[in-house]
Amino acid sequence: MAEITVAESAGFCFGVDRAVKLCYQALEQHPHVATLGPIIHNQNVVDDLTRRGARIVDSIADLQPDECVVIRSHGVSAAVYDQLEQAGNPYVDATCPFVKKIHHLVQDYSGQGYYVIIIGSAEHPEVQGIVGWSDPDRTKVIDSEQEARKLDLNGEDKVCIVAQTTFHYKKFQDLVEIIKKKEYNICISNTICNATEERQNEARRIARRADAMIVIGDSSSSNTRKLYEICKTECQETFYIQTLSGLELDKLESSDCIGITAGASTPNNIIEEVYTNVRRKLCTDVR
Repeated sequence: MAEITVAESAGFCFGVDRAVKLCYQALEQHPHVATLGPIIHNQNVVDDLTRRGARIVDSIADLQPDECVVIRSHGVSAAVYDQLEQAGNPYVDATCPFVKKIHHLVQDYSGQGYYVIIIGSAEHPEVQGIVGWSDPDRTKVIDSEQEARKLDLNGEDKVCIVAQTTFHYKKFQDLVEIIKKKEYNICISNTICNATEERQNEARRIARRADAMIVIGDSSSSNTRKLYEICKTECQETFYIQTLSGLELDKLESSDCIGITAGASTPNNIIEEVYTNVRRKLCTDVR
């Protein structure tokens, strides 16, 4: 009989859970609701909110006059708040508190004359929001060793480093070490969420002893992709799925030890469905 281990940290993190609840509350309290981009990176959740009446918009200009807008968990730039005030629409701020903390840090250090380096993906909405709280001419986003080694700030003497909350913890440490060798006057804030670090460490521990590893999360989820990369390094037979339909159960039949983890935007019901069907397929009741 196979042993199946489900990561205790799998599923919604605090910030995502809060954002989803705030969106459902907004739907109960307002006749018309829009979210500024998908509320979280999970299509199942987004589809359910859409069915209940939440409309997704790309910008404040797309809002109807009476719509209540929900700012998603990833946060937005300072300019977006100004646009909301000018538009006059009611809004619910579902920005993750840990992301909001980075906004305050960046705004403060930028105001003190620091050059801001954000370690993260420039394409991620969280990072794009963070950039919008500092001087755009004195802010740089990097996410690779090559970019870190090429970094040349032309005599800047004060540098503030922050991280996308879901960035790979070890990679963040590696990039910081490269930048530190350039002898800037550096202030480092490890703003990777504790839940992210814990989730990554637990996934690594489970994957090291697993014959097969299942990582559940939306294809657009940055933190789930990083979990997959970590697990794949430790366990060759690692599968990245969004829902049960993406899992080929037959590929698990020869595995004696199976691990399951999930990204911060993955609902518990999807995790439970995967676990239940894997257990049923392998005729085991071990968890």
